[in-house]
Amino acid sequence: MADLVIEREILIEAPAEVVWRTVTEPDQMSQWFADRVELVVEPGAHGYMGFGDQGGPVVVETVDPPNRFSFRWNHPGGEEPVAGNSMLVEFTLTPEGGERTRLRVTESGHELRDWPEAEKERYADEHRGGWAEFLDRLAGLLAERQSG
Repeated sequence: MADLVIEREILIEAPAEVVWRTVTEPDQMSQWFADRVELVVEPGAHGYMGFGDQGGPVVVETVDPPNRFSFRWNHPGGEEPVAGNSMLVEFTLTPEGGERTRLRVTESGHELRDWPEAEKERYADEHRGGWAEFLDRLAGLLAERQSG
């Protein structure tokens, strides 16, 4: 099942408080992640993230500034997202030396879905690539801000 793990880690040249705001505030998230973000950052809050013509509802799980933020998404319409019917996205921020932050993103839940193995692998591969692209955008955005 290790091949189903979706995990990306990046070292960002910005303090944890700055990275935190950029990964949790809707107007900031829309600059590197989803095109449309409607979200209140508090546990249990329902929101929406849109990616072009795709997207859907999200529910905030964990808010622990500036260390951890998580939400569930990709759950069946009309159902509350829980383990087994949704994916959990977790951002973990670790300060390194005050001016840098190690950011780890983990997405899980697809391995628990009642999907054929090939579909689970396709989802993992697609989202691994997506997270690499999004985190590169995030690092670029914050590097540009720090130098400007």
